[in-house]
Amino acid sequence: MSDQKEYMHQSIAQAVRDHGIGTMFGLVGDANLFMANHFVNGCGGTLVAAVHEGGAVLMAQAYTQVTGDVGVATVTQGPGLTNCFTALREGVVARRPMVLLCGDTPVTAPFHPQNIDQREIVKATGAGFEQVQSPETASRNVANAFYRARKERRPIVVNIPSDFMWAEVKHQTIVLPPPETLTVVTEGPVHEAAIGMIASAKRPLILAGAGAVSARNKLIALAERLDAPLATTLKGTGLFSGHPNNIGFFGTLSTAAAYDVIAAADCVIAFGAWLHFLTTDRGELLKGKRVIQVNNSPSDIGAFYYPDAVLVADAGQTADNILYWLDEAEIPPSGFASELPPGDVSAHPRGDPKKSTSGCINFEYALDRLNETLPENRIMLTDGGRFITEVWCRVAVPDPNSFHMSDNFAAIGQGMQQAIGAAHGAPTRPVVLFTGDGGFMMGGLNEFNTAVRTNCDLIVIVCNDSAYGAEHVQLLDRQMDPSLTEFTWPSFAEMARSLGGEGLEVTSPEDLEVAIEAIRARKGAIVVELKLDPNNVPRMRM
Repeated sequence: MSDQKEYMHQSIAQAVRDHGIGTMFGLVGDANLFMANHFVNGCGGTLVAAVHEGGAVLMAQAYTQVTGDVGVATVTQGPGLTNCFTALREGVVARRPMVLLCGDTPVTAPFHPQNIDQREIVKATGAGFEQVQSPETASRNVANAFYRARKERRPIVVNIPSDFMWAEVKHQTIVLPPPETLTVVTEGPVHEAAIGMIASAKRPLILAGAGAVSARNKLIALAERLDAPLATTLKGTGLFSGHPNNIGFFGTLSTAAAYDVIAAADCVIAFGAWLHFLTTDRGELLKGKRVIQVNNSPSDIGAFYYPDAVLVADAGQTADNILYWLDEAEIPPSGFASELPPGDVSAHPRGDPKKSTSGCINFEYALDRLNETLPENRIMLTDGGRFITEVWCRVAVPDPNSFHMSDNFAAIGQGMQQAIGAAHGAPTRPVVLFTGDGGFMMGGLNEFNTAVRTNCDLIVIVCNDSAYGAEHVQLLDRQMDPSLTEFTWPSFAEMARSLGGEGLEVTSPEDLEVAIEAIRARKGAIVVELKLDPNNVPRMRM
């Protein structure tokens, strides 16, 4: 900065730029206006203006996941923060490192109408809290927040009293080194016991989760040495696509053929996976098997299932080590993967367009066609709703880093916001969002214009069954009237056009082909509304 007067709001904006952040998501108000303005006009940054504060936080979380940087959002005091509660909780559950710069009411104005104990609000979400203690400490507080976000893998809220904003300071550039990630291989009795279980297995299977994505090639080498099938959790989706040993998902999303393979296994070596209750089908898929869990996060061990052997270690190095000892002991390949049934074990039966009801499109068929025709280099996000498991099973992604769940907190209506954040994080790649009608009305509609305003290459597939589908099914199962869950919505396609984007409605296979051509010719954000029969949508695979 120059010899001109410097103020705290400028120092905070510059501290964000000092960390290499050029894009911030936010909604300005009294308590963060001048900081956001200086970030844009004094630091050369970009502010992506959201419609809702919670949307800004979700955008920053998706930006984190797509770029690997720490996403940054900013909101104002009081209701600006309380509007972020669900979004912050989503970030905590999803383990998204991000920083939220949040204004606070003046410390000298306890009766301010927007005053609330912001520390307690943040604490209740599980996010971290970093208080700006004085104007002089502001740049260090921001640096601490970035460090903590990476180390703690959660959102950190920087709380900034608004009466500090115009205090004179001398900016200090403070960037703390990133926390070290140790890569280790275990040793000792537990390690030896795990090697013994693997060596003696007749039908071993390798399972990979999100924590093992970077170890892909080493896991494949181990699988080929063992002649073992390869499977993934949901968050590892696409990791082994195209490999002959791949059986796809492990758990309730498995195909019938893959389920049979898993049932036949006598040993599961899980790398970077929680062993979530849906991954294990509530423990059923691991009964009668030896289970070795390899994870470098001790907090992930035993959260849902306690294995026979636990190795708190790096996935790739441990795979290398196992392979080394197999060779040393001259253990022969198991032959298990060679027994896989012919064809693609991970593929679900194709949808039938003839099963479409009047005025609606068959959902499975529509997903199969979209999977074939959507841009191959897509980033895919899914909102919450009963439709999502069918999407996960039928719409592929190039790799696990191209797939993002927006409902880790099991809240619908968060997909559009995260899709916008992903689009700004990877502007050269098309982003595809699958959302339900309820989720689109709850959180998608108010931010779709943000996608239009900020020129996102965004393809939105609205799965419209005119109902809150998960609840609709529960009422029907108990022979109860489902009308409370049913809605007559306006046309989402028309709404998209009124908000400045493109919109098409699909009620037949012929309409679907028209929509596919429109997707190929799109100029910006587009909504494709799939009209679905609420009584003919597959149940969730849970």
